[in-house]
Amino acid sequence: MPMYETDDIVEQKKRAKRKKNLIRFGVILAAAAVGVALYATNDIWLPKLRGLGKQYTTIVNDGKLAKGNFPIEINDSESFQMACADNILCVLSDANIYFYSSEGSLIKKRQHAYASAVMKTAGERVLLYESGGNRFSVEDRTDIIYSKNFTENIMFVRISNEGYSAVVTSSDDYDCEISVFDRDGVLIYNRKCVERVNDISFTAESKGCVVSYIYAENGSLVTSVQEIAFTESQEKWNSAGLDTSGIQVSGFDGGAAVIGIDACGYVDESGNITSMYHYDGDFVGGACENGKTAVIINSGETRKYTAVLFDGGGKEPLILDFESPLVDVTVQDGLAYIMRQSSIEAYDFSGGLRSTAQIAESYTGFARAEGYMYLKGFEKIDRINYES
Repeated sequence: MPMYETDDIVEQKKRAKRKKNLIRFGVILAAAAVGVALYATNDIWLPKLRGLGKQYTTIVNDGKLAKGNFPIEINDSESFQMACADNILCVLSDANIYFYSSEGSLIKKRQHAYASAVMKTAGERVLLYESGGNRFSVEDRTDIIYSKNFTENIMFVRISNEGYSAVVTSSDDYDCEISVFDRDGVLIYNRKCVERVNDISFTAESKGCVVSYIYAENGSLVTSVQEIAFTESQEKWNSAGLDTSGIQVSGFDGGAAVIGIDACGYVDESGNITSMYHYDGDFVGGACENGKTAVIINSGETRKYTAVLFDGGGKEPLILDFESPLVDVTVQDGLAYIMRQSSIEAYDFSGGLRSTAQIAESYTGFARAEGYMYLKGFEKIDRINYES
């Protein structure tokens, strides 16, 4: 049997006690560090924690048509365009542009004298351009901020929330040319392109843009995307070709979404294709915001009416089936708003029905702003209250 001195036993007990105290101090220190980290990031995790197990109640709006200045009658055009600039309703006819308050009061009307005029809105600004012509202008409810003339024909123009404009024109020596103007109308970027540009989307704070090109590959039309920074001569990345003829591109932090005539998909910031969906029917419309994409598809032969929702790149699409044809779609504030012939419904990107309203069957589109839905008829605009 081993023998121990009394001093050895006492020293061993002291060492064991010190070790125990050190372990206890380490646990307290780690718990304090975790507490500090949780407190510093509570705005991220606390809303999610509060939302666990929460069931959203579907809001049923009454769909009652506004009175007073509504409906707004449009009598000077066979067809008209309608969009919202913040809480202002903008209407473009063949000869005039109108600005209305949310209550339907006329704020401003002016003649634009553009043939084949096209209207785009972003933030508080409205962009008008002459498709196939050589003029465009940027304005707000009070005045024209700037306008430009080109020697070449304008193919299309896009505007950012910061008021920047990207103009794509034809070119004698290249397929097309991109010119970018800042919010004051100063040219800040120019690019000559050897392939056909079909759409442009500004990146965050208008520091650059994503550009989609259509070209032939193995006998089919494909669409590729590249990201451009306005302060750099070389593009940041180029994507592989997506197997569709692109209609719309939308950039976001993780890459870009492409909506095409027969398919939609995503590419990441390295240019890799991360998602793809081919439509089973005819493309009706699509929209994208912050990486969330919604596309509506009608098939008259099979009586199949489908909405496809993508909650970002690299994810499987969510398919929603409907019993009646789909008319229009937009994505705002994380929800997909879908117009059918008799209703407007808002869905989250998990497929939950968040709100709905019954409408008449004579509308061809809608615009949403400040808790209202503006309903586009053939010669009039109605308004309903819409909470979502």
